[in-house]
Amino acid sequence: MTRETRVMLEYADDPAQKTLEGYRENGGYQALEKALREMSPDQVTAEVETSGLRGRGGAGFPTGRKWRFVPKTDKPKYLAVNADESEPGTCKDRQIMERDPHQLIEGSLLSCYAFGAKTAYIYVRGEYPHSIKALEDAIDEARAANLLGDKILGTDFCCDVWVHPGAGAYICGEETALLTSLEGNRGYPRIRPPFPAVEGLWHCPTIVNNVETIACVTHIIKRGGEWFSKLGCEGSTGTRLFCVSGHVKRPGVYEFECGKFTLRELIEGFCGGTLSGRPLKGVMPGGSSMPVLRADELDVTFDIESVQKAGSSLGSGAIMVFDDSVGAVGAAVNIAEFYSHESCGQCTPCREGSDWVRRMLLQFAAQDARDGDLDLLMDVTDKMDGTTICALAEALVWPVQSFVRKFRSEFEAAVRESAVGTATQ
Repeated sequence: MTRETRVMLEYADDPAQKTLEGYRENGGYQALEKALREMSPDQVTAEVETSGLRGRGGAGFPTGRKWRFVPKTDKPKYLAVNADESEPGTCKDRQIMERDPHQLIEGSLLSCYAFGAKTAYIYVRGEYPHSIKALEDAIDEARAANLLGDKILGTDFCCDVWVHPGAGAYICGEETALLTSLEGNRGYPRIRPPFPAVEGLWHCPTIVNNVETIACVTHIIKRGGEWFSKLGCEGSTGTRLFCVSGHVKRPGVYEFECGKFTLRELIEGFCGGTLSGRPLKGVMPGGSSMPVLRADELDVTFDIESVQKAGSSLGSGAIMVFDDSVGAVGAAVNIAEFYSHESCGQCTPCREGSDWVRRMLLQFAAQDARDGDLDLLMDVTDKMDGTTICALAEALVWPVQSFVRKFRSEFEAAVRESAVGTATQ
């Protein structure tokens, strides 16, 4: 039986955990005091490297290695915490921000100390007013207790944390678009290199990490990198937060060690199977931008490498479940309409291609498709893949292509129905 291992959510059910007093009663800010009094910045980074922590925002890049890219320079350095949780199906970061905000603040301070930043910005999705207020209240408490600002805890370390609400644009979840938005400009992604760690905010070195990633840092420094590395499995150490939604009896946000269960065990066991009792049809294991897995492909160990070998990705940790009442064509249309709407329009293949894909899929849904349209759809999506500045085009292409490949018969049936309708007119 799949069981939760709570680290980040250990005290999340305690209302007092939102307050500085409650957080400190449960060991809060001990990691910060340990780092400032007993460890050098390089030792903090080394501990994170030992832990094997990988980014929880979707890319899965090793966190400690990312911090090492920050150059030794006199320029200001910044931390940008990506809390723009806009991926459909994802709602994990808000659990940390609203129920345990000091955990994120402490992790931000530790991260800044590690690579030499004195300012951290938490860029929060505009539709998260409760998260914004919880963070701002926690920051005020921390500042009043000399946990933020000048000479923190009586040491020479000076650092401040600020909340920056976004305006609800999906594209600002892309790290360079987030930075552009933070600077006060339209949220357009940037061409890389240079990467943000070398040239980010205001042309200065900037580390962009996800909320969950930063929260993990708090526990790594408090309990040690070796402890963290023994949770989960090789390549997917520690615990991760997963948002389970869709046609399941027990949807919600859960914390598990990767590599300890299969996707089927999670859905049919821990989550109780489908709500309707109907057979499972498929699962998107990493949010709406990741390829779908059919019901017969769910006996995959749930860790980064295993899911990649199965042809998908853990992505943002959003597990979207659907039973056999869902049509593949309709699901693809839903995805295409979202990403077509959210394209920033900077790149022609994404701006034009996403709308073409949307309109072609609507033809299949309306039983107005013709012979050759399925090949045309795949050709257009092939030409979008890898030809844009950021990965929004791929966020549309990968799931749509996977629905066509995994449930091709449904698309072909739509073409046949179109032909029957034309013949009877």
